Amino acid sequence: MDAESVEDFFAPFAPVRARRMFSGHGVYVDDACIALCVLGDIWIKVDDDAERAALAAAGSEPFNYTPPTGGRRVMNAFWKLPDPALDDEDELRRWCRPALAAARRTAAEKAQAKARKAAKSSAVVKSPRKPRATSAKR
Repeated sequence: MDAESVEDFFAPFAPVRARRMFSGHGVYVDDACIALCVLGDIWIKVDDDAERAALAAAGSEPFNYTPPTGGRRVMNAFWKLPDPALDDEDELRRWCRPALAAARRTAAEKAQAKARKAAKSSAVVKSPRKPRATSAKR
């Protein structure tokens, strides 16, 4: 799927921007990444166990891949968009709404962590050097 196709696919839900990511695209609403389009599938953002359970009940699975070093990697933060959502705009919206909420929470957490780190580094002030005591040897 090219960037234009990704943006067209998500248009019934919201205006999105597709950015190159891995061997596919990240799908963004504002600065929040709601989905990945990689490995021939669409994977939506999830940060809630109840939503993971709903996706599992709909036949979905978490994003997984095999890196060149071997072994299987699973990313529970993204789950495959259920097949009915590929053809039904209402189903697409049903699954994308919680994905957008999860993506916004993640973006807010990252922004807060960045702000804390910046505040912490700016609060570190070098203390002035103390003058050395000179000994009066005669």
